[in-house]
Amino acid sequence: AIESFQQKGYKIGFSWEDVWQSEHQAGFTVAKVMQLDILRDIRDGVDAALVDGTTFETFRKNLKPLLMQKGWWGKAEMVDPLTGETKLVQLGSTRRLRTIFDTNLRTSYSEGQWERIQNAKKRFPYLRYDANNSEHPRMQHSGWDNLVLPADDPFWQVHYPVKAWGCKCNVTQFNQKMLDQRGLKVGESPKVPEY
Repeated sequence: AIESFQQKGYKIGFSWEDVWQSEHQAGFTVAKVMQLDILRDIRDGVDAALVDGTTFETFRKNLKPLLMQKGWWGKAEMVDPLTGETKLVQLGSTRRLRTIFDTNLRTSYSEGQWERIQNAKKRFPYLRYDANNSEHPRMQHSGWDNLVLPADDPFWQVHYPVKAWGCKCNVTQFNQKMLDQRGLKVGESPKVPEY
């Protein structure tokens, strides 16, 4: 998880829609952070959370005063660089910091888990999707709950959790004996549009 996060570059983006999935995997980004020094400050906080096991409260306590000092807190008018339109936007807030913290830790842990899955797939060649870990799960993700596919199925390249904002889905790795004990069967790869 730590290595996965630390190898990321930086990606500036006004809107969350400006930076797509593969770009998120390669670059650290926070919507509306248009200055590299602020993006570095936030990234340093996330990095410390991963390396030191920092709690959200410590992350927030350390980062909020710095962001306020640099003017990246509360609501402000900003110009969308793609449209030229001036918009009233939310910069830093406790809620945004929670989203930044949760999203980056979950995706980093997910990347670490994916590496472990790849290392163990000869002994445990199947993954079972677990979608019901959220109070309000996405309908599409709920439809994949208990779906069992080979770890090498192309489905996982696009839909291995965590691939969507706020996603709390995960996978469990199995071998055939474990599937048989639980009465699980290998399914067919869903035909779903790529994001």
